[in-house]
This record gives sequence, structure tokens and C-alpha cells, in this order.
Amino acid sequence: HDPLWFVLLSGFVFFAWGEIYSLFPSTCTDTFGTKFAATNAGLLYTAKGTAALLVPVANYLQQATGSWDGVFLVAAGANMLASLLAIAVLKPWRKRVVAQAQIAPETVQAPRIVTA
Repeated sequence: HDPLWFVLLSGFVFFAWGEIYSLFPSTCTDTFGTKFAATNAGLLYTAKGTAALLVPVANYLQQATGSWDGVFLVAAGANMLASLLAIAVLKPWRKRVVAQAQIAPETVQAPRIVTA
């Protein structure tokens, strides 16, 4: 309802949006190795495009309820779930991979997302 807040907060959101393009591919390569780095980075971008298919679902939810509150609550819930999974699953797994690589770096192969 307030255009000034809309413009300011939109700018704030897009100020922090660039990390997707710089950090995700390097984090993916650090986690899964360099052998399939380009393929895995491509899958990251494909996931973003696939997520765009949820826009009609969000639109339907907004129209059904007459409010954006449900859409934002679902999005916030998905973000919280992703954060919890990163802490509870990815962080311990990554710790084990790094520890194994330090013990015997020539014998450890990081698991990969895509196999050829």
C-alpha cells in the first residue's frame, strides 16, 4: 500500500540476489568436486528455472485466498526447510568429506550429482 516502502524493500531484495550467481557454482564445485562442475552448475540454474514453474501455483493460491500472505508463508516455510536441511544434513556430510580428503587426499573422490 506504500510505494516508497515497495521501492526500498525491492531494492534491498535485489541487492542480496547476486550471490546465487557467484557463490552457488563455487560451493557446488567445492562440495562435489571439479569433474562434473559445469554439469552441476547447469543443474543449479535448471533448478531456478524449474522453480519458476511454481509461479502459477502461487498465483492460484493468491487468487483462492485473496491475499499474498499464504504465498509468502509457503515461501518462508520452504526457506526455513532449506536452512534446516543445510544445517542438519549438508553441514555434517560436508564435514565428513573434508575430513576424509585431509586423511587421504589421493584416494577420496567427492560424490557427484551427475554420473556419465
